[in-house]
Amino acid sequence: MTAKIEIIEADITSLNVDAIVNAANGKLLRGGGVCGAIHAAAGPGLERECLAIDGCPTGQARITAGHGLAARHVIHAVGPVWHGGKQGEADLLAGCYQHCYQLADQAGLTSIAFPAISTGIFGYPLEAATEIALGTAREYQAKPGSLERIIFCCFGRDVTETYRRLVARNAGMGDN
Repeated sequence: MTAKIEIIEADITSLNVDAIVNAANGKLLRGGGVCGAIHAAAGPGLERECLAIDGCPTGQARITAGHGLAARHVIHAVGPVWHGGKQGEADLLAGCYQHCYQLADQAGLTSIAFPAISTGIFGYPLEAATEIALGTAREYQAKPGSLERIIFCCFGRDVTETYRRLVARNAGMGDN
């Protein structure tokens, strides 16, 4: 079954899905933005579990329980900090998404919700990051695993409009 791609504007911490993705830092500790919101909503058990993992390299991800969240799991993806695009940022960001899909398949998950990884404090340009996010989702659709739903959970109108515009543009080229 090919996973359906959905674009929604919502609070990712409220979603009842198998996994939400945390735009994490390398130490997997509470930070600002979406990371801070996820840790706050999940409660102290998430921080304890993350401390036991002992970090994650940029471009990879780690999976934990959801603790106090509606989501059963949190997948912590460490995206790259933007340095102008000449330090392998695109490959690292794509690796984040690909590793999330691998972890989801290994756990037999059917639904996953992503934020716009690396576009906040890490400074990755929104449109370029969105292209990578949607591109890896289409790659996953071409070689499907356990996921039935891939949700891009956008925070704010500009992010939502960027995702919807790029999905529509790609749909016009024959992609879904």
